[in-house]
Amino acid sequence: MSAQNNESLSEVHQSVETGRRTGWRRIFSFLGPAYLVSVGYMDPGNWATDIAGGSKFGYSLIWVLLMSNLIALLLQSLSARLGIVRGLDLAQASRKGYPRWINTPLFILAQTAIIACDLAEIIGMAIGLNLLFGLPLIWGISITIFDTVLLLFLMNKGMRKMEAFIVSMVFIVGISFLAEMFIVKPALGDIARGFEPSMLSGDALYIAIGIIGATVMPHNLYLHSSLVQTRKFERDTNGIKEALKFNFIDTAVALNLAFFVNAAILILAATAFFKNGMHEVAEIQDAHKLLQNIFGDTAPALFAIALIAAGQSSTVTGTLAGQIVMEGHLKLRIQPWMRRLITRMLAIAPAFFTILYFGEDALGGLLILSQVVLSLQLGFAVIPLIHFTSDKTAMKGFAIKPWVKALAWISSAVIVALNVKLVAEEIISWAGEGEWYIYWIVLPVTIAIGLLLLFIFIYPLINKRSVPSGTAPHGDAIAIKEIEKINYKRIGVTVDFSKYDRNTIRHALMQGGKDAHYHFIHVVETAAARYHGDSALDNETQSDAENLEKYRLDVMKLGYQASIHIGYGAAVKEIVDISKANKLELLVMGAHGHRGIKDIILGTTLNAVRHKVTIPVLIVR
Repeated sequence: MSAQNNESLSEVHQSVETGRRTGWRRIFSFLGPAYLVSVGYMDPGNWATDIAGGSKFGYSLIWVLLMSNLIALLLQSLSARLGIVRGLDLAQASRKGYPRWINTPLFILAQTAIIACDLAEIIGMAIGLNLLFGLPLIWGISITIFDTVLLLFLMNKGMRKMEAFIVSMVFIVGISFLAEMFIVKPALGDIARGFEPSMLSGDALYIAIGIIGATVMPHNLYLHSSLVQTRKFERDTNGIKEALKFNFIDTAVALNLAFFVNAAILILAATAFFKNGMHEVAEIQDAHKLLQNIFGDTAPALFAIALIAAGQSSTVTGTLAGQIVMEGHLKLRIQPWMRRLITRMLAIAPAFFTILYFGEDALGGLLILSQVVLSLQLGFAVIPLIHFTSDKTAMKGFAIKPWVKALAWISSAVIVALNVKLVAEEIISWAGEGEWYIYWIVLPVTIAIGLLLLFIFIYPLINKRSVPSGTAPHGDAIAIKEIEKINYKRIGVTVDFSKYDRNTIRHALMQGGKDAHYHFIHVVETAAARYHGDSALDNETQSDAENLEKYRLDVMKLGYQASIHIGYGAAVKEIVDISKANKLELLVMGAHGHRGIKDIILGTTLNAVRHKVTIPVLIVR
């Protein structure tokens, strides 16, 4: 990994050019990041909460949707501002603005939210495939493992191609629900009355918090602050002002589209189910079946297609958010496919467990629970975001205005207060059961999380100085002064008697000259060598020993000192052991240039060896 790749999502950082365009083309060059974010606002988790809210309470929770959308618009614009002005994503800013130790629990909480979100995508995709093709849910969940391939394909095609894919998925969802609105014909007067705020308690509070968690998603705040950095623009005052303006337009349009989709789902559930006396429709499958009974085949088919599109698009953005959180909080960068696979496997586990032990009917409840988990994590993303964008010194004249700051803190207070109320109600109801784990596990963990949230809020108020910590996984550049020449005395050379050996040996001899001692290393990997070690006397072992001796004699004739070492069995282990036993100072290895499927078949000796030895490794092509 090169040292310059320190930026958030470095593989696509500043990859979209904006400066050479004019007029509408320039505006459109900034549009895109918010659409990737918006898919999280219309994912299968939203469907579950919206269907449950619409079927149980009719149109009365539409105002919660509207409030959630306005809060989302405010917070996402703050997230974009942080990325544009400071060039940091939210996770990087947290590492810079808080003590280092706090980033581990912040990472765990953010990762929990991403897993909860991914769980919703898995269940949504599986349900969509089941409704459209009759595929069993357990198979549908298993198939979602292969979403990793789609993400890698899109990342390799570039940021614009990924955005085009996401926008097309969003378009399919929007068109599907627009068509369904014409089919169900809701009453406009009843919808208008749903915008009047009302008191929330019990099931209404639980579902309302699920709606907020499904709408204002914490991982989207991390994601947006990073995605806006994919645009390349002049980082002077005018350039930043223009980027902020165009990104706000992007956010407003994308999130209003998300609001339309969510409102359409809730209105659909209220019109089709609540008005027909079906008040307990919390399952997406039930909604699909009832739609078929009431309106025929067209509405449910559109419903299933939109569900698959929503799940598939959301799964891509969840992976990106996971990468941002891990790199920013932990300064740990791993391969995207591995990052994706880890998140997916952690999300698949509860889905499998739920189906196997509670049956397929319990998936709807698991979907709503996943959205409540998202909401509970919101404070840990929102509070730092408000602190960072309010910092006049760090924001260099682009700190948020006092009235925006006041609205942001009010929104944060509403979210935290609703969550506290929900947690308190749930713990009180559980405590009545008298189970030991309520007092010994649930209560202590809840108190610890509450104290952590309090610390996140108070720390920036009493400590205005930024923590001197690098934000990128590679750290900061060190000062390079006068360089002393290194004289290697003990140099290892791995050979395999191929055409590449000549070049490998030539480079090795150049490193130490005639003053160094050269150790030629070859590992015999035959079945006999693996089982019998140095007792193996098969033809290949004897032939390799003779070839190795020939190399030694050839270089000694040229005036160099050399010795030979034969390993048996696993190449990586033997090379590392020989290097340590002979106290080598440098290891020279030849690279054959194979990659991809050949790496899987033939192995990647070079990569494994360089991570296991503590000496420099020179790789020769």
